[in-house]
Amino acid sequence: MAQHQIDPDARPYAPGKLDRRPPVGAEGFFAVDMRVGRVTSVQPFPEARKPAWKLTVDFGPVVGSLQTSAQITNYPADALDGRLVVGAVNLGEKRIAGFTSQFLVLGALDPDGTVRLLQVDDDVQPGAPIA
Repeated sequence: MAQHQIDPDARPYAPGKLDRRPPVGAEGFFAVDMRVGRVTSVQPFPEARKPAWKLTVDFGPVVGSLQTSAQITNYPADALDGRLVVGAVNLGEKRIAGFTSQFLVLGALDPDGTVRLLQVDDDVQPGAPIA
């Protein structure tokens, strides 16, 4: 399941439909650098095949600002600007419709594939690692 699809009829992410994935061990989990960041820019991405935003997120003094494309248009731009998000920042870059995506923003999938962003308390500092 590399990329999600929104399908309100098939509901591909209904919890009862998803098999448990095989163990990856603690090393596999801790190899992913997940950090808290603050959204500093939300731009339309009309070139994308599926509705998406271009986000710029500040991950603090060590990581800095990174950009990503995210299929989270269920959130209006003003609800994203300034919001804290969780991102996987060491998965490498990916080109999407001529845009370089530098991290993966994390969320939970509704049964139909709609992404609900993970939330952290408002006083968490950008750059804080996820444990």
